[in-house]
Amino acid sequence: MLSIFRRLAKNEQGATAIEYTLIASLIAVAAIAAMTSVGTKVNGVLSNAANTMT
Repeated sequence: MLSIFRRLAKNEQGATAIEYTLIASLIAVAAIAAMTSVGTKVNGVLSNAANTMT
């Protein structure tokens, strides 16, 4: 049992995969926030254009 824990402690592939997953999730959250902000601004511009046309 102890040898399993030693092998897991020496194995860095799991830690690297977790790090890459965390980085990817942070990038995804930042992208969603940016797209939401841009979408809100585009919606405002298009609403103003539609109101001007009517």
